[in-house]
Amino acid sequence: MSQRAKIYLLVVLGVALAIVLYVYFPFGRSRVPGLTGVLASDTKFEPLDVHEPQLRLDELEKLRKLEYSGSHRNIFVAAPPPVPKTVGAAAVPVRPFVGPVVPPPPPPLQIPAQFFGFAAHPDTGHRVGFFISGEDVFVVAEGDTFLNNYRLVHIGNDSADVEEISSGRHATIPMVQPPDQGSGGNP
Repeated sequence: MSQRAKIYLLVVLGVALAIVLYVYFPFGRSRVPGLTGVLASDTKFEPLDVHEPQLRLDELEKLRKLEYSGSHRNIFVAAPPPVPKTVGAAAVPVRPFVGPVVPPPPPPLQIPAQFFGFAAHPDTGHRVGFFISGEDVFVVAEGDTFLNNYRLVHIGNDSADVEEISSGRHATIPMVQPPDQGSGGNP
């Protein structure tokens, strides 16, 4: 690098240092942006006319002697305030704070079909259940859905476990004898 390039580089670095010092280290100027100093809009300032500039110590003593007579309730606790204690009165049993009421559980799941039997495949052992709803008969394999809202989870020997798809609730349907629809003319 030539002597001339070194001088130019030194000048550029000196200017950069001056800018950094001016921006980050304000010598003799305030750090608060905006107007410096106080500007008075009214040059005719008159102080307040105070007749008694002394502190009223007698009034402070009166305030110190006063005692709080309210119910000493903790405002950060949701429980009701304590019952005031009376001297000579019969002791009143205090009921504990119960808290919010828990809503009742949802009603048991009602399946609009009856489980009346099942069949098992002899080779695989997969079971299918037979359900009746009104005049409709449904043949449902384990894991399949029926009536657009129910899934057959498991078929036991005398009941079927059904899940409502929308809520995830389960119900066990016992096996029943299907109602006799008539013999169709056979004696």
